[in-house]
Amino acid sequence: MVDATVFPSNIRFPIDVSLLNEVREWLVKQIKQIRESVGVKWIRTRCRRARNQYLNFSKKRKKTKKAIRKVMKQMLQHVRRNKKQLIKLIEEIRITGIEVKEVIHRQIEIIKKILGQQLDMYRRRSHIVKDRIVSYSQPEVRPMVRGKDGKRVEFGPKGQLSLIDGYLFLDFMSFENFNEANKMIESIRLYDERFGKKPKEMIGDGIYGNRDNRRYLKDEEIRSALKPLGRKAKTKEYEKEKRWIKKKQRLRNRIEGFIGHAKEHFGLDKIRYKINGGSEIWVRMSLLMMNLDTALKRA
Repeated sequence: MVDATVFPSNIRFPIDVSLLNEVREWLVKQIKQIRESVGVKWIRTRCRRARNQYLNFSKKRKKTKKAIRKVMKQMLQHVRRNKKQLIKLIEEIRITGIEVKEVIHRQIEIIKKILGQQLDMYRRRSHIVKDRIVSYSQPEVRPMVRGKDGKRVEFGPKGQLSLIDGYLFLDFMSFENFNEANKMIESIRLYDERFGKKPKEMIGDGIYGNRDNRRYLKDEEIRSALKPLGRKAKTKEYEKEKRWIKKKQRLRNRIEGFIGHAKEHFGLDKIRYKINGGSEIWVRMSLLMMNLDTALKRA
């Protein structure tokens, strides 16, 4: 069985105003720390004014479009000013032979992208931009529109999983909202690598039933529990195949339960690693623990 899901990330994804305020606070913090450590003269960051502007906005019960646009302009101006101040400060202390940590340079580059995206959306009066960054601490995370009740948009990496004999395997994971149907062939190839043979059957959601996947399954002689295309033939063979597909599709619901169990009891409800590659390590370790638990119960 194959299916895809989103693994939530352990991070709060703010609206644009809150995101800019968090970026501004980080910039001000770095300016103060560097200034105090090297003994540079006082720098006017206007942090108190910016903080009051943000608090006055956040305390409003009704946030009108006019109020949002006004505070967005203010936050953009503060972030742009503080960014320039931090870059100038780093250049000044570099002349004296003092270098800041590499992580600060990386964060500045991310902030430049955030500022550029937010300025672009502000000028176009839009909320859509390519590769939109929603968190400066996890810039790789993208909003994924899933259309589910109560969770129209989800944040975190999306993974394709295979359920084989009660064990859950991660086939593919990405922070981009990929089409899981295009990864079905890759899942079958991974099955071949793991077990030295191709599966006899493939059970998946209807989204996997595109023509390329059906052609591949037919060529590899893999029986699929996908709804057949074309007209319904009222023959015994067709009715028998239809009953078999319905039976297998009922079994497919098991993978939903396994995914829910992994999220509830093995840490896949929130990914807590932020380092490079940490999300995939977290997911694979959680699935490993779940599979070991399954193996111990069967022993």
